Amino acid sequence: MTPISPDRIRAIEARRDELSALMATGDLPGDRFVAVSKEYAELEPVAAAASEVRRLRQEAESLAFMAEDGDEELRAMAAEELHANKAALDAAHHRLALALLPRDAADERAAMLEIRAGTGGDEAALFAGDLFRMYQRFAEGQGWRVELISSSSSDAGGFKEVVASVTGQGVFAKLKFESGVHRVQRVPATEAGGRIHTSAATVAVLPEAEEVDVKIDEARDLRIDVYRSSGPGGQSVNTTDSAVRITHLPTGLVVIQQDEKSQHKNKAKALKVLRTRLYEAERERLASERSGTRKAMVGSGDRSERIRTYNFPQGRVTDHRINLTLHRLPEILEGEMGELTGALIAEDEAERLASLEG
Repeated sequence: MTPISPDRIRAIEARRDELSALMATGDLPGDRFVAVSKEYAELEPVAAAASEVRRLRQEAESLAFMAEDGDEELRAMAAEELHANKAALDAAHHRLALALLPRDAADERAAMLEIRAGTGGDEAALFAGDLFRMYQRFAEGQGWRVELISSSSSDAGGFKEVVASVTGQGVFAKLKFESGVHRVQRVPATEAGGRIHTSAATVAVLPEAEEVDVKIDEARDLRIDVYRSSGPGGQSVNTTDSAVRITHLPTGLVVIQQDEKSQHKNKAKALKVLRTRLYEAERERLASERSGTRKAMVGSGDRSERIRTYNFPQGRVTDHRINLTLHRLPEILEGEMGELTGALIAEDEAERLASLEG
């Protein structure tokens, strides 16, 4: 592992202490206090990891001195503790290196979750519904909130398409590796011959944009059309011009929203989706410029890539990017995704550490 500059660590600790003193004064205006608190929260894990490295190094020096003592029993004890100290010091160095990795500015944002049925007809729509429920249950376990933005149901159940907003702490950081093609292998309920069918659904997870992230001139950049909703939803939905179609003229992006009875609410939701998609497009452009031709295995963001298979006959889930297979399919579909998301985050961190050292 590449040595970490002591000067860099001292600068981080000094800045952490400066921010702590600023917050302690109680004189900061609200917006300034929020900014200072955020910076402090980012630096504190680095400073804490550095402090642990320093403590373990001092402990190692003391143990090394003891290991040279004339008492044989004391030397043996010191040698044993030195072995444990080395393992702890290696782990602390790793935590410090992870804490120093550049952070994705979008990690703490809410996310827009989009699931679309792919190949497989009704079975694909049912699978899209299974995936949506899986993410809903995972979100509940994380203390997040899921708000349905729009949906198109299949006659046989499930969704042809469903879009939802997921809000809470660290949403995008834990869900961003879910983007891609999810494949299911199972025997459909309508299959009399017991044959296994393969279907697919596409998942996209986008960090939600705020108004300050994407500047839109409604008068010049948007064409907004209103019309009568064509879907189900009660007596007033289909008898008023409540549906909204927004076209972003500079890019040609089109967003349609008709789930709400209120034209105003449909427009607000459509603008939220539009801002998020424009923000993601800009993120992808900047990431492409920074990385050149290099494409990370886990976080490529290629939503045409098959990333995971859910095999019902064998009760297994396989993530193809990291060659991880878990024989816990029922539990995972019930939202117990922690092992999956944790492994993907760890792999991404390992890749980024390797790229810095390479």
